[in-house]
Amino acid sequence: MNPYEKKRRWKFFLLIFAIVIGTASVIYSDFFVKKMEREEQVQFQLYVKVMEQSLVMYDDERYSDLLRTVISTTKLPVIITDGNGGILSFRGLDSTKTNYNVEKKENLTYDPAYFERELRKMKKQHPGTPIIGMDDKIWNIYHKDSFILTQLRYFPFIQLSVIGLFLLTAYVAFSSARRSEQDQVWVGMAKETAHQLGTPISSLMAWVELMKSRFDAEDDPLIAEMENDIKRLEVITDRFSKIGSKPVLDDHVVYTVIYNFIQYFQLRTSDKVIFSITGDDQVRAMLNIPLFDWVTENLLKNAANAIENEGTINVNIIEHLAKEEVYIDITDSGKGIPRSKFDAVFQPGYTTRKRGWGLGLSLTKRIVENYHSGQIFVKDSEIGRGTTFRIILKSSITYEPTPGTQKIR
Repeated sequence: MNPYEKKRRWKFFLLIFAIVIGTASVIYSDFFVKKMEREEQVQFQLYVKVMEQSLVMYDDERYSDLLRTVISTTKLPVIITDGNGGILSFRGLDSTKTNYNVEKKENLTYDPAYFERELRKMKKQHPGTPIIGMDDKIWNIYHKDSFILTQLRYFPFIQLSVIGLFLLTAYVAFSSARRSEQDQVWVGMAKETAHQLGTPISSLMAWVELMKSRFDAEDDPLIAEMENDIKRLEVITDRFSKIGSKPVLDDHVVYTVIYNFIQYFQLRTSDKVIFSITGDDQVRAMLNIPLFDWVTENLLKNAANAIENEGTINVNIIEHLAKEEVYIDITDSGKGIPRSKFDAVFQPGYTTRKRGWGLGLSLTKRIVENYHSGQIFVKDSEIGRGTTFRIILKSSITYEPTPGTQKIR
């Protein structure tokens, strides 16, 4: 199992653990909500009984004051309506919605919209309780949950949201700090590698010059290829030395950059693999050549490794004029990639080879997206038929296209 898969498994276990804790919290809070609901229901039934007795004993001074005191201490939101649904009285609602009318000497003048809204809420929560009102008419008493009970209902979800937000923030901050620390280690290792490579490369350059002068081998093709390899090592060393620094992008013809690299790469690949480059040979984009050559190298190496015997690798360059973008499609006739692995191939540590770190495509994606503000993805793949990777870059200056096909080998 690669490190990425282990990391995903740990994340899954942590997610399950968080769900269990959250569920337990909700169940525990629900227990208290139901207990408080029962207590409020008992309180409301007591209010109804006292209200009924107060209406019966309205003229009995011995009990009426006591009953009114009990009624006035009720904190539950309550509305009393007549048989036609008209609002007669209320308790536990916003008292600012009522005013005393001096001219008509009416005790309460209701804000119809406010009390109608409250009455609708009460009817949705609990059915009305009928009582015998004055003049033996039927009244209905409605109530709703108290403000505290309503808060308690939503508290577990608010609590879980806050905890989840805190955990997410902590996770992002921790991951960012860890990633930054790892990046610093990799940057240090890269720069040290570049420093260590400098000495043997200088020695190789001197030995080649000595061979050319001693054996009169200025035009020897083997010496020329040795020089190409040394120049390649210099480019690689330059890449490592600049890791951690912001790359400089320059305007280049995409076709020319890729063509030049393929010319170098093809001589170091099996003769059974045929390379070709097609499409627009004048479209331009902002590139950092050492880094973009790294992208091309990783994709071509993967394509060549996917071809078991004979096969072809084609690079097709297309300009999308409306979007001002350059599409670079690299297609091989190799073994293909399962559709379920289209995203996984770019993850660090993913590899199908027995020997390899699984960092090539991950690095490629980072160079394209972070340094060139582009995109890279698996456009298409079929098992046994081949794979197409697509790179999308912003185009710069565009000339008249001269599409064609050129075989490299």
